[in-house]
Amino acid sequence: MDNTEKLKIEYINKKQKIQERLNQFEKFFSEPYSWHYASGELKLLPSEAKDDYRLFEELAFCIFTANTSAEMGAKAVDAVRNVLINGSADEMTRRLEGIYRFNNIRPAHIIHTRNYLKNTLNFQLKNKIKSFKNKDELRNFFALNKDVKGLGMKEASHFLRNIGFRGYAILDRHIINSLNEFGVLSTNDKPKNAKEYLETEQKFIDFSKQAGIDMNELDLLLWSRKNGRILK
Repeated sequence: MDNTEKLKIEYINKKQKIQERLNQFEKFFSEPYSWHYASGELKLLPSEAKDDYRLFEELAFCIFTANTSAEMGAKAVDAVRNVLINGSADEMTRRLEGIYRFNNIRPAHIIHTRNYLKNTLNFQLKNKIKSFKNKDELRNFFALNKDVKGLGMKEASHFLRNIGFRGYAILDRHIINSLNEFGVLSTNDKPKNAKEYLETEQKFIDFSKQAGIDMNELDLLLWSRKNGRILK
């Protein structure tokens, strides 16, 4: 049995949980829920926050997660949740001390992005997201916009996937290593720019078709093989 056949068997075993998680991402966008991290688990719990604020929480999660882990990103959001919209970078830094290792840099990114969204969009983040008819333009708004700090192609893809938009590959080290393991990529090198990202993403899409596994499900499947859990 080759590696792809083994992957298909693993997919069958995890399919239900993967699809449940993807459905939760869509639920997050359309219904009043927020993610919380407790006892090693991510839970989608009812929220009284405005939709735009909930979406900004998820944007902050993806800024926090870059070069760390989903677990650390989730803990960071929980620590600063009630100062994300109106608090200062210093307040966030204090709350993150001992919890998050980039507690000086990332709050500054979040504040810069927050100010940009307030000043240019009146913080109507959900309306802005819904205004895009093209999924590439939607991602580029977050990935290539100099005023959205702390995101690139990977984390912009991560954010959009986590709020229910499909068709993006999140090419983190787990996925890159897996693609190399399956012979899709010849190295473990991460994409260096947007052009390389799109080229690697297309190879990921081609591999998903070859394996007969939806690309959105394949992303979570490969990530869980390396990480051991289906998080976000």
